[in-house]
Amino acid sequence: MRTLLVTVAAAAVLVGGLVPGAAAEPRVLAAPDIPVANVQAHLSQLQAIANANGGNRAHGRPGYQASIDYVKTRLDAAGYVTSVQPFTSGGATGWNLVAEWPRGDANNVIMAGGHLDSVTAGAGINDNGSGSAALLEVALTVAAQDLTPTKRIRFGWWGAEERGLVGSTFYVNSLSSTERAKIKGYVNFDMIGSPNPGYFVYSSSGQPTGSIELQHVLEAPFAAMGVPTELTSVGGRSDHAAFANAGIPTGGLFTGAEVTKTSAQAAKWGGTAGQAFDRCYHSSCDTTANINVTALDRNSDAIAYAIWTLSTATTPQPGPRFENPNDVAIPDLSTVESPIAVTGVSGNAPTALGVGVDIRHTYRGDLAVDLVAPDGSVYNLHNRTGGSADDLVATYTVNASSEVANGTWRLRVRDAASADTGTINAWSLQF
Repeated sequence: MRTLLVTVAAAAVLVGGLVPGAAAEPRVLAAPDIPVANVQAHLSQLQAIANANGGNRAHGRPGYQASIDYVKTRLDAAGYVTSVQPFTSGGATGWNLVAEWPRGDANNVIMAGGHLDSVTAGAGINDNGSGSAALLEVALTVAAQDLTPTKRIRFGWWGAEERGLVGSTFYVNSLSSTERAKIKGYVNFDMIGSPNPGYFVYSSSGQPTGSIELQHVLEAPFAAMGVPTELTSVGGRSDHAAFANAGIPTGGLFTGAEVTKTSAQAAKWGGTAGQAFDRCYHSSCDTTANINVTALDRNSDAIAYAIWTLSTATTPQPGPRFENPNDVAIPDLSTVESPIAVTGVSGNAPTALGVGVDIRHTYRGDLAVDLVAPDGSVYNLHNRTGGSADDLVATYTVNASSEVANGTWRLRVRDAASADTGTINAWSLQF
């Protein structure tokens, strides 16, 4: 992953009353469990390649070419149609490896990728051997299970990411407009085994239309595991950027790099507050010892869930979205509510009702936030966490399947301490 500052943020809610177009949760085949030991075995191979080639797998170096050869050999043996795409950067030749599973609709492609190169300082096992190895094992599992998806599955291992997203940008720019239009979504996996991990999902805010579906699909497996996630705005930091710039919906997972884990994040995820998510980021100590196996396991399973869900689902019908964009002041030591009237939705609310919250407040640790269903049932969203940070901008998933969808839903916000005030800026319901 390229060196840039990370801003952790929640998804911005969409503006407007009823906004169609966000997909309902599709019905999919069960995704397999990905054995983390197999992913670790790939990482051991990448480490051995670095050890035999000057300690790194960087662009233009023999360790990178050997990494391409290792991944390609495994994919070829599994029945993938592979191609190696050369390009030049810094006077040296680099390569992208693209592998396609030859089943499913070739005009509807789901693509997953991550960069295979390291920096020159080290073996790059977390950055990004972790994403590369997990993608390889998921691809091999697709083959082992003889999956026949509805959509075509394509994987990419990018070169020269560490030189400025060179390989992925070259790939996207090499596609004709017709070929770009066939790619219905791209999911990126860059650093998924950080030793002091967070669980970040790329925010769809500001990304091409359709990215919200990818965000929700990537959030879902962690919710099933009982692992909370945070949305992160990765910006132009990794290989999804070229796809987003081409108007292709994007998403991704990330466990953190050089940014420091907060006390609130440590309380939520474990690990060490005040320490970087990856203290060996872009350093010689980014070896197989620099991997949190639990994070690697969870993220590998989440990748499999995303690939199975996105590739095997039939096209879902759009789900309705309702929003109240009107400001509601939150005085000190008070409780306020903002309503949304839901109409025209048959049956009950979904098991994954999306609740988008945009609250501007100078101390979010003062706030308790609940969703109140039409029958008065209360679902807690936020309970005075976050310490001294300001604002609460997040998307929550609520199992509201026992509630009738139509009726007046309310966002209830209680300011439980003095000295700070704020405003409900907007909030939304995604059915």
